[in-house]
Amino acid sequence: MKVGEQLREIWRQATGRAGNRQVAAAGEETERKTLALPAVLGPVQFPGRLLPKATPASLRRFAETPVVRRAINVIKDRIAAMDWQVRVRRGVRTGDVGYAERKLRALRRTLEEPNGVDSFRTLIEQVIEDALTGGYGAIEMEPTGDGDRPAMLWAVDGASIRINARWDGQAETARYAQALPGQTESSAIDLRDDQLMYIRMNPRSFTPFGLGPLEVAFETVNQFLSAHRFAGKLAANSVAQYALWLNEATPAQHDRLIHWWQDEIEGTGRVPLLSTEQKPEVLRFAQGTDADLRLAWQEFLIRMVANAFGLPPLLLGLEGDVNRSTAGELADEAFRGAIQPLAQLLAGHVTRDLFGKCIGWREFEFVFNDLNARDEETELAVQVQLLQAGVLTVNEVRAMRGLGPLGQDGTTQLSGEAAIEQAMT
Repeated sequence: MKVGEQLREIWRQATGRAGNRQVAAAGEETERKTLALPAVLGPVQFPGRLLPKATPASLRRFAETPVVRRAINVIKDRIAAMDWQVRVRRGVRTGDVGYAERKLRALRRTLEEPNGVDSFRTLIEQVIEDALTGGYGAIEMEPTGDGDRPAMLWAVDGASIRINARWDGQAETARYAQALPGQTESSAIDLRDDQLMYIRMNPRSFTPFGLGPLEVAFETVNQFLSAHRFAGKLAANSVAQYALWLNEATPAQHDRLIHWWQDEIEGTGRVPLLSTEQKPEVLRFAQGTDADLRLAWQEFLIRMVANAFGLPPLLLGLEGDVNRSTAGELADEAFRGAIQPLAQLLAGHVTRDLFGKCIGWREFEFVFNDLNARDEETELAVQVQLLQAGVLTVNEVRAMRGLGPLGQDGTTQLSGEAAIEQAMT
């Protein structure tokens, strides 16, 4: 038997899939030929059912330092402040969706009031924070059975989420579990795929976990903090870079000079007066300039942190090589390279996981209105040009901006259900 077949047979025995061939043949299902997570098939031992992510504990602490906090806030605050809307998915006609207006209001209320404590912004900020820090962002979703509020959402610590490596793709099988450090698998809280929205950044084929920007910049941030502490101590004169050499001084004179300097001169600002037969000599261990602070090295590390987050160094405070002609291009690069991809990732998860899997309303989608252009002026100019050229209609532009269509008389057009409700009230 070939090595590949042996590995597949070992994997089937470990995951309880030895009889899947007969079941697949009877149920006319297709079984994959490639191995899921081949990296876990090591020669040591098989892991447990739940895989914890090996995330350094200092990542959360690093996220509180000024440079990293600035990088996170540039992305997080921009996405959290975006205008958004819930609309009928592209390719689906509004007339084919029953009670469309009522469902749209219910979905918007679900996002605006996810639970009794959070708003949409506070909920999404927690998710983005975890996604940028450790590559995970988790939201628990629980259906309520209420037509006006079909689900409730809670932010979950992504570091406590473990992934079931043996998930078979069935909706009834638990895909995730929440376990505290030191807990066994039996005491973990199982969560189905329709109960947890798990957002991975930089997904890869050899691991079920994502890769956050702060994980990429882990070593860089560690080196920056070390260089920053050293520069701070050196600037505060707590690290002496020189020594005083006395030629032919006895041990008693040496100790007397040390005590006199510590008691009378150090920290007082007085001018020291020395009367010796030979002039003391100062031995310097460094240049005594700003080069000792390693400012160029710290600037290089800040650029590496910016690269890890996909941001230009301009947004982290390095403005030396920026002029008026390049500032706008760098800001646009930050939006297109760091903010827009994460916003689209979040919108896709809300549409697929919340609307589709949890609630079951797959004919709706969640979109951010500010992704087509970096600023309002640019978006407005593009829409006006498309209107003048006849490419878009007024109602299509209003739909892009989250507004309802206009009727023939110029007023807002209501759907049949909404018109009946308005007539009754």
